[in-house]
Amino acid sequence: MRDASIIFIAVGTPQGEDGSADLKHVLGVARDVARAMNGYKVIVNKSTVPVGTSDKVREVVRRETTHPFSVVSNPEFLKQGAAIEDFLKPDRVVIGAEDPRATELMLELYSPFTRTGAPIMVMDCASAELTKYAANAMLATRISFMNEVANLCEAVGADVDHVRKAIGSDKRIGASFLFPGVGYGGSCFPKDVQAMMHFASEQQYDFRILKAVQDVNARQKTRLFTKIRARLGQLKGKTIAVWGLAFKPKTDDMREAPAVPLIEALIAAGATVQAYDPEAMKVAQGIFGKRITYARNNYDALKGADALAIVTEWNEFRRPDFARMRKLMRSPNIFDGRNLFTPEQMKQNGFTYESIGRR
Repeated sequence: MRDASIIFIAVGTPQGEDGSADLKHVLGVARDVARAMNGYKVIVNKSTVPVGTSDKVREVVRRETTHPFSVVSNPEFLKQGAAIEDFLKPDRVVIGAEDPRATELMLELYSPFTRTGAPIMVMDCASAELTKYAANAMLATRISFMNEVANLCEAVGADVDHVRKAIGSDKRIGASFLFPGVGYGGSCFPKDVQAMMHFASEQQYDFRILKAVQDVNARQKTRLFTKIRARLGQLKGKTIAVWGLAFKPKTDDMREAPAVPLIEALIAAGATVQAYDPEAMKVAQGIFGKRITYARNNYDALKGADALAIVTEWNEFRRPDFARMRKLMRSPNIFDGRNLFTPEQMKQNGFTYESIGRR
């Protein structure tokens, strides 16, 4: 830190019991930075932090040093599984800074990554801090909205794929984050939605839309189990294969993953679960222990299965050998939580098939 002009704080902000972001790690690092300072430094909050954190960091540093410094908010917008690509080719760079000297240094730092025209947006710290939460909350809202549309499609006999493509072609809406499924998970959306609701409530503001987003997502995670139980009836003694454990492809992250409540519900109903994920098997063992069977590959998970539940849209699952699948399964039932296949395709291959938002 003594040789650096810019110091990033990039530690975790876990969710507290009340839904707030726990800042102890951020403030602890800020204290350490202050004690190591030997001249002017730009201290950058890269961690996802609620509005007002820059002020708290500033107070902590000021108590520990007499050296000059600036505090900057620089939220990240990286996707798990594509973080390096997103960093090297950002859609935008957001810089919250109220000190011209710090602003100039941050613009110099990011200029090599924005030569293709990605904007660097300079604003006050509070706006930058809120931007991160607002972005994730908006994406979570789109997912929950589309899941509600999908459920309505099932009720009225419409096809969510047609609806999704039609509304996504509207330039005001766009096609991203309109794919229905079994709910969002991971380390960001659930935590950030909850944190935004919490710091809004601290300002006596009731963020009602996000409450609905959260409720819809929790209910959507039960959707696949409801379909399985309705189709198969009594699940005691049945074997269910599960493809996909991580909350999304290209990661082993199972935090808030839809596979967890599904598998817990299947176990509680007396079913035997045979699961496979290309990356998350070790993580799953830490969650379920010996309560489920861990298959060596996706086909092994199908041996003797009364049904297959697809929870994560790994590319490995998109073009399977359907004839091999039918031979391995006891009953050809597929419950597709990610709409990887089409109903026509499944009918031709002799499967009883249920997906999200389609007949």
